[in-house]
Amino acid sequence: MALLDDWKAVAYNQNQSQYALKEFWDDYFEKEKNVYKTLLRDFGKPYKGTVEALAETFGLTNLEMAGFLDGIQDSLKVGNPIDTMDEKTEVNLDFDKEKLFREMVDARAEWLYTLPEWDAIYDKDTQRDLIRDQKQSHTVHVKKIGRNDPCPCGSGKKYKYCHGRPGAEPLPGYVK
Repeated sequence: MALLDDWKAVAYNQNQSQYALKEFWDDYFEKEKNVYKTLLRDFGKPYKGTVEALAETFGLTNLEMAGFLDGIQDSLKVGNPIDTMDEKTEVNLDFDKEKLFREMVDARAEWLYTLPEWDAIYDKDTQRDLIRDQKQSHTVHVKKIGRNDPCPCGSGKKYKYCHGRPGAEPLPGYVK
């Protein structure tokens, strides 16, 4: 079984009590935060090696390192073989700073994207702009049609007499 599968079996074990799972995740998130502090403080330093060696470097277990690698995977410049890795697999932590920041915002991990170590990488205005842009990138804008507007289907009728009438099939991409 791959290391990531072992991590998922422990981290998402539904046989544990809610209290035990919360305690597990609280402990993990604190360790994860410390790893990110180090990576951000040493921004540009190439961290790479075996899963086992990196786990030791950051004070994590091999399973915790697998969980960390799973979390940072989408922000790496070159991905790691996380689905098949074991303790001896060579991995890297060479991340794209903007992708990482945006992923943290996406994950609603405020304890990570507000770390003071980001201040050496991005000024406060840039951080604020990245946060705003990332949050707005998930906003869905739907075209609204007024009752008395011409129907977008091209029939020439008012919307209320065409696709806006009760029981009419809705137009794709529009909201009644």
